[in-house]
Amino acid sequence: MFENLNLDKTFQFLLIILAFLMPLTVFGGNLIIVIICVLWLFSGNYKSKFDQIINNKLMLASIVFFCIHLVGLLWTEDLAWGLHIVHKMWYFIGLFPILYTIVRKDYISHYISAFILAISITEVCSYLVWFEVIEPFKNATISNPTPFMSHISYNPILAFAIYFVLHEIFFNKKITNLVFSSYSFFAISMTINMFITGGRAGQVMFFAMIAIIIFQFFNTQKIKALFLISFLIPGIFFTAYTTSDLFQERVDAAVKNSLFYSENKASSVGLRITFALNSWEAIKKNPIIGVGTGDFPIEYKKINKINTPGLPNTTNPHNMYVLVAMELGALGVISMLSIFYYQIKLSFNSSNKFIRDFGITLPLLFLVIMCSDSYLLGHYTTLIFVFFSSFLYKDFEKF
Repeated sequence: MFENLNLDKTFQFLLIILAFLMPLTVFGGNLIIVIICVLWLFSGNYKSKFDQIINNKLMLASIVFFCIHLVGLLWTEDLAWGLHIVHKMWYFIGLFPILYTIVRKDYISHYISAFILAISITEVCSYLVWFEVIEPFKNATISNPTPFMSHISYNPILAFAIYFVLHEIFFNKKITNLVFSSYSFFAISMTINMFITGGRAGQVMFFAMIAIIIFQFFNTQKIKALFLISFLIPGIFFTAYTTSDLFQERVDAAVKNSLFYSENKASSVGLRITFALNSWEAIKKNPIIGVGTGDFPIEYKKINKINTPGLPNTTNPHNMYVLVAMELGALGVISMLSIFYYQIKLSFNSSNKFIRDFGITLPLLFLVIMCSDSYLLGHYTTLIFVFFSSFLYKDFEKF
């Protein structure tokens, strides 16, 4: 069907476009995904593709994670919501294996460059809104300038871009002076942008990322790494706290709402604590297989009506661990954690320092931010997770 089309180059072109569009537009990213999937389905060579997928334990863990959600429909009362959740999880059985079979080692730098370019555009737009050069648009406000997505997704994705830039600065021995200067400028400007926007989870992730990359730089000098971390992270925090009104306000609110939870249950942090406490009651009653893929809203409503009737119901506890534990019990949590286990394990097999370092960093940072929201359900963050994973954990020497 595609005799006159160089499929491999076409796929690489589409992947570069996807890397550029995925932090900017849902529609644009989805359009490229549809084109990739259609081409893949009619591209033939199915045995080779199948062999690649079944010979990678991460791929199998991802497929099992999806299948457990599918099986969880069997004991679900709200089938419609269950199908909605299954639909949101399709990346793990559909897109992830497809991307895994078409990514190429020679194009990894192009994927990342396209992603950094996109983040640079979002950063410039963010500053233009913040300095009131342009009117706020889409999700942006002057006080919280995140135009293309909410701060819940923007700040974690920005943290990954900062990691890429810092890794080039610290570890690329062939970097030119011009590129070094440009990347240093972007690292500083992106870091400032991190703290003039309101994503607390992304900010926590940023500090975790700084700690990780310092350990990676001082690979055999752990004491020196700890010493630097103990000064650098508090220094950045204090600087951000004293110069960014939004960051100071968000930090103060988080501390106050945590320490005085009983008086602040309706706050953002208070609600997250309430969601976790109420969900825990359902988890204790269904510890092994959970309440079913679609029954979180129903079961939470029952508990909320008894424990905290004055607070709103929810379909999302803003915690990936709590959501999976309540829906699918220990079975679901173990399956989800197996994905991260194999990511970390496979990263050690790479001889390429960037692949090895980022292969460890990606799961560690997601394990951190999933405490504050369901980041494997959100469009932007799930797509980022799957896209990066598709080339980080592939054995390019074998396939």
